[in-house]
Amino acid sequence: MTSRNVLAVLAAACGLACAAQHAAAQTQPREYPVKPVRIIVPTSPGGLLDLATRVLAQKMTEFTGQNVLVDNRPGASNNIGMELAARAPADGYVVLAATLPLAANPSMFDKLPFNVEKDFAPVSQLVAAPYVVVVHPSVPVRSIKELIALARSKPGTLNYSSGGNGTNLHMATELFRNQTGINIVHLAYKGAGPALGALLSGEADLSIPSMGPAMPQLKAGRLRALAITSARRSPLLPDLPTVAESGVPGYTFSGWVGVLVPSATPPAIVTVLNAHVVKSMRAPETVAKLAADGTEVVASSPEQFRALIKSELARWAAVVKASGMKSE
Repeated sequence: MTSRNVLAVLAAACGLACAAQHAAAQTQPREYPVKPVRIIVPTSPGGLLDLATRVLAQKMTEFTGQNVLVDNRPGASNNIGMELAARAPADGYVVLAATLPLAANPSMFDKLPFNVEKDFAPVSQLVAAPYVVVVHPSVPVRSIKELIALARSKPGTLNYSSGGNGTNLHMATELFRNQTGINIVHLAYKGAGPALGALLSGEADLSIPSMGPAMPQLKAGRLRALAITSARRSPLLPDLPTVAESGVPGYTFSGWVGVLVPSATPPAIVTVLNAHVVKSMRAPETVAKLAADGTEVVASSPEQFRALIKSELARWAAVVKASGMKSE
């Protein structure tokens, strides 16, 4: 090979290398994040969604060196915060933390200002957690069977609190109501925190909150637990039966929390954000902190979270149809 040919081969190789570097630069984001990240929580403080997000934000701040801020935007059954996130710049700096209303609201509302599957890109499911059926101490029941009997003897008299239409507390209780045939009245509040406050004050008779906020109240005797919603008993409350073994066969409910970004967010940003989220959630101190509230870390891939959302959309569409629930 002549020197001219050698130079030509080297030039071609250099060109290919430069092209590959350019392509890599187009697919790989520059260091991310380079400024604060805002996570929109579409509920008021308190409850599984807010608590899990705050744990994530604290650990991500430590790992990335950038502030990760929680921005509570409650209202309209989570729709205000979700719409705000859907319309945010698709650059990875506005993230949505979501739970069951993301999957329930498309069936609950005739019109939404966003499309769950088209306007959001899933990043990761953060956690899964059982909920617990609790009553105010003034309610004269100590088991699920007694609660059902009381509700049937006085239809429309007992009420339950939730964080709003389509929220975890609402759907968990509606699922329970559907499977038992009882008639109880729904009191909707702007978030799980206010819903728990209504129960503590005696304004509401019962509710089905996540274990984290409920545990201190149970230990203090301000609430009475009747059953846990998971398929198995919790090690935190080993003597508390499941709803299913308490006389409602087949009843199970598990709350979940996940994070998403606007759908136009570059896939490379989604990949890096997922890595930050997974690292933060799987940190031993994060796992231990959440386990103390009965919450299990999941830290999934975007594809796994997308599959969960799809299955939840179908599940809750069936529940809404069967119950006739609708919101304006």
